[in-house]
Amino acid sequence: MDVQPLEFITVRAALPTIPLPPHASRQPIVTERLILRPLSPDDLQPLHVLRTQPEVMKWSAAGRVDADMEETQTKLAQNLPPNDADNYDFSICLRSTGEWIGIGGCKRPAGGELGWPEIGYMIQKDYWGSGYATEFVEAFLGAWWSLPRSEREIDVDKATVPGHRAGDVVEEIITAVTEPANFASQKILGKWGFKKLKAWKEEGEGGGEGKTLVGHGIGRPKQYLAQTTSLQLGGGP
Repeated sequence: MDVQPLEFITVRAALPTIPLPPHASRQPIVTERLILRPLSPDDLQPLHVLRTQPEVMKWSAAGRVDADMEETQTKLAQNLPPNDADNYDFSICLRSTGEWIGIGGCKRPAGGELGWPEIGYMIQKDYWGSGYATEFVEAFLGAWWSLPRSEREIDVDKATVPGHRAGDVVEEIITAVTEPANFASQKILGKWGFKKLKAWKEEGEGGGEGKTLVGHGIGRPKQYLAQTTSLQLGGGP
């Protein structure tokens, strides 16, 4: 995929209503092997273990392990009330034991790298290769698509809305961002229908050129589209 600069236009779409449901009203999501639940202050220690594993953090936005517990505390606070209003992350726990093994969800419902909401996850390295990330993505998407929606304007990259112009009403998507060499995450995303949309260079420190990123996206399935009746998709006036 050729690397292209990001180019944004303003469109309208039905997206999860902000503020999101508060932590107190979010029920655990139970799968065959996992329980997804809102994060709590008690998750600090396992989150620090996760965020100090170089193999995990290599693919994170930070690209490095946390310097200390204080840095991890700052990251955890981003997932706790009152920040639950615009954060839809979950603790990923084993259903059999309750053990905390990772974190995942959407930290950017108001717009990620490509403008759209963006899914992400991190699993402790000891649990790689067991299909937990795949199981998480399936469960999370079901919960995400079921959230209440409302119409709003959103600035998105043109590559995510081919054939549309500024002002059009478009179908929503959720995105994910990987590095080109992160084949494991790309494989997981592909299993659930994510398609590669664009590759670009992020801005590096000091305004220089950063690493190459690849954006993936998937639209809201038809069975969930029936829940949205207030928008007429198509061209603008």
